[in-house]
Amino acid sequence: MMNNRLIYGVAGLAFAIAVGTLLYWRQRTPEPPQAVPTSPVAEVAPPPAAASVPAEPAIRHPIDAQGSDAAAGASAPATPERADAAIRSALVELLGQPAVLKFLQVDGFARRVVATVDNLARPHAAPRLWPVNPSAGRFTVEPGAGGGSVIAAANGARYAAFTAFVESVDTARAVALYVRLYSLFQQAYQELGYPRGYFNDRLVDVIDHLLQTPEPAGPLAVVLTEVKGPVQPARPWVRYEFADPALEARSAGQKMLLRLAPQQRQSLKAKLAEIRAQITQAPGMR
Repeated sequence: MMNNRLIYGVAGLAFAIAVGTLLYWRQRTPEPPQAVPTSPVAEVAPPPAAASVPAEPAIRHPIDAQGSDAAAGASAPATPERADAAIRSALVELLGQPAVLKFLQVDGFARRVVATVDNLARPHAAPRLWPVNPSAGRFTVEPGAGGGSVIAAANGARYAAFTAFVESVDTARAVALYVRLYSLFQQAYQELGYPRGYFNDRLVDVIDHLLQTPEPAGPLAVVLTEVKGPVQPARPWVRYEFADPALEARSAGQKMLLRLAPQQRQSLKAKLAEIRAQITQAPGMR
């Protein structure tokens, strides 16, 4: 089944390339005029127009590169190991060692964050790429009032510690860290397959997408998908899907939020809105 994850973000750097042309002027010494038969002068076709180069996508929520790593007094670490060490130190300073060990996957943290953020608005977000540890326990259901199964009210207890952890994060300090480590996340986003992409724009878009998660009334009905064949899965609880096709068709991130208790979902959406407000006008942003 699904869990939720801590969402941090960062932005990147856009660039432009200027193209010019060189004109060659040739002169000849005039010769005495000679009587020569006139002949039509062949028209020279103009050279083919150069293939148009796609314009760089407009950056909507920029971060000032000089106000990020340079403001911190250090440049981006050159290797993944140094990057992980820098991020680990910053996260421990922000969250404390116990919280980092309990909730976060720090190895390859920048790559995990950008991959997960990018996937939250898509149909699937692979757990192996999460920057957070999966919640303990298993997904639970209970009988619904009209028959069938619904998400158990007690299922929200699995996410209580994580929700409290997210609520406790100082948003202003988290955004300041986000800006300071900007280049690491942007580089990871480009390496993910978006060489012309700007991660902060993607982060804002994904947050907006998550904030559009509906607030359904009452427990949500789920069904256990059928497995054909003699071999049954060792963890059947991961095969539950929403009974409502419209809900099941939603993105991975929205379905994660839908599986939370209503108050947990509203709390995380409030934190996301708070983060969005600050990453679109954070110090170091133009």
